[in-house]
Amino acid sequence: MSSESGGVLVRRRTGADLGGCVEVLGEVHRRDGYPVNWPEQPDGWLATPGLLAAWVAEVDGRVVGHVGLSRAESGDAAPVLWGGGPAVAVVSRLFVGPGARGRGVGALLMARAVREAVGRGLHPVLDVVASDAAAVALYERLGWVLLGTVEQRWGVEQTVLVRCYAAPVVAGV
Repeated sequence: MSSESGGVLVRRRTGADLGGCVEVLGEVHRRDGYPVNWPEQPDGWLATPGLLAAWVAEVDGRVVGHVGLSRAESGDAAPVLWGGGPAVAVVSRLFVGPGARGRGVGALLMARAVREAVGRGLHPVLDVVASDAAAVALYERLGWVLLGTVEQRWGVEQTVLVRCYAAPVVAGV
């Protein structure tokens, strides 16, 4: 299922999209430092084993953004703060290319991931590096609820402050 809004098409990601996703992710990393640590195999990082589904956003046939929905993994703090268990899905790997920002692409991708999670009977949660002010602002603008802020150890010499969020609870869902 795909949807279009304001010239932005959001659709399920295919294997053929990974090259375009890696290209946009590279732009985001160079400009914003996301991901904090560039993965050795960025296409594998996007196609993580716990992935339930992923989507891309396109403008004029070009990939400009990405989001994934995954099962909770041991390093994810938000599912623990939410209460753990199998009733959550983690929104992850969200990024929008610098040239496509300001068009609501991030909000469209988030809405698609949330719809999928709710359709599976799961509550969406996420972790975000606390210093990523643009992402934090997006999640809070969308009504996501801050569960807490925690320190995570990402290797022997790296500790990162992470904000954990849960999607707003919708009555009847």
